Amino acid sequence: MEQNQYDLLEVLQSIDPAELSYQDWVNVGMALKYEGYDVGIWEDWSRRDPGRFHTGECLRKWRSFSGSSSPVKGGTLVQLAREQGWTPPTDLGTPLGWDDAITEDGVVVDSNWVEGKEVEEPAHWDPVRDLTLYLETLFDSTENVGYVTQSFEKDGKYMPTKGSWDRTAGQLIEQLSHCNGDIGSVLGDYNPEVGAWIRFNPLDGNGIRNENVTDFRYALVESDSMEIEKQNAIIRELELPVACLVHSGKKSLHAIVRVDAADYGEYRKRVDYLYEVCEKNGLKIDKQNRNPSRLSRMPGVLRDGKKQFLVDVNIGKESWSQWQEWIEGINDDLPDPEPLEEVWDHLPDLAPALIHGVLRQGHKMLIAGPSKAGKSFLQIELAIAIAEGKRWLSWDCAQGRVLYVNLELDRASCLHRFKDVYQALGYPEKNLKNIDVWNLRGRSVPMDKLAPKLIRRAAKKDYIAVIIDPIYKVLTGDENSADQMANFCNQFDKVCTELGTAVIYCHHHSKGAQGSKRSMDRASGSGVFARDPDALLDLIELETTEALMKQEENKAICEACRQYLDAHFKWEDDLSQDDLCSSAQMLRYCKDHLDRWQMAALNRILDAEKARVAAMTAWRIEGTLREFPKFPPVNVWFGYPVHYIDRSGALGDIQPETDLPPWKKGAAKNKKNAEERKEERRKSLEEAVENACFGEKPTVDEVANYLGISHRSVRDRVKEHGGYVIEDGVIQMK
Repeated sequence: MEQNQYDLLEVLQSIDPAELSYQDWVNVGMALKYEGYDVGIWEDWSRRDPGRFHTGECLRKWRSFSGSSSPVKGGTLVQLAREQGWTPPTDLGTPLGWDDAITEDGVVVDSNWVEGKEVEEPAHWDPVRDLTLYLETLFDSTENVGYVTQSFEKDGKYMPTKGSWDRTAGQLIEQLSHCNGDIGSVLGDYNPEVGAWIRFNPLDGNGIRNENVTDFRYALVESDSMEIEKQNAIIRELELPVACLVHSGKKSLHAIVRVDAADYGEYRKRVDYLYEVCEKNGLKIDKQNRNPSRLSRMPGVLRDGKKQFLVDVNIGKESWSQWQEWIEGINDDLPDPEPLEEVWDHLPDLAPALIHGVLRQGHKMLIAGPSKAGKSFLQIELAIAIAEGKRWLSWDCAQGRVLYVNLELDRASCLHRFKDVYQALGYPEKNLKNIDVWNLRGRSVPMDKLAPKLIRRAAKKDYIAVIIDPIYKVLTGDENSADQMANFCNQFDKVCTELGTAVIYCHHHSKGAQGSKRSMDRASGSGVFARDPDALLDLIELETTEALMKQEENKAICEACRQYLDAHFKWEDDLSQDDLCSSAQMLRYCKDHLDRWQMAALNRILDAEKARVAAMTAWRIEGTLREFPKFPPVNVWFGYPVHYIDRSGALGDIQPETDLPPWKKGAAKNKKNAEERKEERRKSLEEAVENACFGEKPTVDEVANYLGISHRSVRDRVKEHGGYVIEDGVIQMK
């Protein structure tokens, strides 16, 4: 099972299935299966939507989830929960590695200016209370505690012995409660000139080494190189998550800090992080105190006539995670909040428009659509429009320099594509200097590594737009993870900010029907994709009719005839306006006035135009804009290699199948099925005519017997087919 940042079962309970679309419900099941959960979990959760729940449906769908090269993962559940208002728990963060170093982030205290905070010795001291509270704060009652009351002299210094570790915190607290103030009767008598020590992490009862530590819960922060008042002030201003703060009886405070490490490895990393932050804030740490089994000064005893006492408990942040999050957020590069009143009369200028009514310079735009929508061609068209200062589809573009980052095509194909689009648009190549192409096929790197390379190369080029095609080549992480995709999208922000340029990129649709979804929900992966850019243009295919395609073919034939006649014949007032719009009339005119060689040449042109029209697809572009009002849907044709606006308005009457009301969806489906059945009848008749009489022309009776249908049905099929006739009871080609 993938180790997710969050408990996915907890996340799942925050999602209301009744609020999800069918596809989102399926995605939940796919994510659960990918993460290793049982189908029963999906089924139990789905029961919360009794209006749509059907027994056995979950299991049937579950069995169909057979794996994918781009699977739906646990991040999808997190995103769905976020969209329904779920707030994740505090992030525990990532521990630093041994070679990692913290930057100026984490500097909270200026030790040169910090004012000392006095540590008052208790006037009415209760040693037993101090030690009891210390034990209650740090340990569970069943955990073994290590302590030392005996010492020995070495080189003029008193050193602790190994001490004891055979009793639990509960046992010690119980015995202390009956000792009548005599700690020595419980722990053993100590030398009042030396004091006593205690270990702050629980032990297994078998020793005092690091391997005997059962829970890496606390670390010791101690500094004896500055005034104790200043130590106290810095510890508190740093808001260290201190469980117990103990006066050593001499010149230092012992802060027992919560680190809550899972194991020894994480303990080392967190202690390194803790000590580095302390050092940056002027607290000079005794780094010999790193070990989890380290001794600290025991509260409740005397040391050379001074009290080792408990100064405070549970100060600062409540946990390591809260403290680390706070530290890392204290010093950031974010601007300070500004009073609106101060800027109201002198607001900053808005960035100029790059695509008028759609996108400003320095902002981001995503073009989303299914395969075969011509997204790459659309971006090349945009690059050319900006370079030449022309219109792109329905919108005027600012003129300036563009960087086109090609990640998919080989160099030759990419450059030829630019020339093909230029020619198809009919633009003169006046500003080729405004387009730079960065060919990276086979050399692409993840976006977090590409961004600084791009910035370095583009720093002095004054690009007003950077187009990255396609982004799946530089995508890192799980595209269904909101956190990972937020980090990915941040790379575009870096490019925008550093270069002052717009960043434009495209991405594919998610799987399944798209027409019923909002435009921002069609892009594949986490909702971050669609919600992050300042402008989203979404393409959805329109289902054209035979009549509409005939209409487009008629227009293409008329235009081709017109252009040929312009080039090869004088015909100014020969045809009416109606005739100019009729392919039949235009062809009749050409046949009457052109010689056979000219007609042959024209026919070759017309064949190419018919093939082009047959390959055309129709698309609707919808937009979600952050800076501009929503624009009406734009209907376009994609006829290789360019898109062009539908000027006739015919596409405006077409609804995507999934946008139709239920009764129309059924009609469309029935129509499609009828067409399929007609094609099947046509093919079966052709097979019967060829094989019923072993290659000879068959009779109606022979075909009827071959197909197992009536004579009347055979005659109906021959009539429907249109390519056969029946003469004297024999079926033959027309």
